[in-house]
Amino acid sequence: MPPGLWLWAEDQTWAQLLPDGHVRVGITALGLRASGEVYMCRPKSAGSVVEQGRSIGVVELAKSIVAVKSPLSGTVVRVNGALEDRPERVHQSPYGDGWLVELAPSALDDEKARLAIGEHAVREALQHWAWLNKIDTP
Repeated sequence: MPPGLWLWAEDQTWAQLLPDGHVRVGITALGLRASGEVYMCRPKSAGSVVEQGRSIGVVELAKSIVAVKSPLSGTVVRVNGALEDRPERVHQSPYGDGWLVELAPSALDDEKARLAIGEHAVREALQHWAWLNKIDTP
C-alpha cells in the first residue's frame, strides 16, 4: 500500500486525506486479492451519508455481491464515475484510478484512531489480516 494511506484493516479499505479536507476511499489490493475479480462496482451516490464500518457501496464478484465498508463516517461528495463503464479499474489501479468515492468526513479526529496509520502500522495490519485469512503474501 502506498505511503500516506490509512487502513481500515478489518474490511480492507483505505482512506486518503486530500488537500481540500475530503477523504478518498478505495479497496486494498490485498482485499481484492482475497475477494476475486470485480465485475460491477456500485458506490453510494453523492449526498449519501455513511458511517465507519458500514456500507459505502457494493461490488459484484464472480459468485457473490459484497458490501464495501467505509473506513470513515461522512457524506459522499464525489463518486468515481469511471467505474461504471470500467469496474476492472478497481483491480488494475486500486490506489489510483480504482478509488470508489470521496467523503466529507464527519468524525475524522475520533475515527482515525481506529485506522492503521503510518507505514509500520499499515504493514503489520495487512500481514495480520493476511495471516488470519490464510492468504500468502509476496
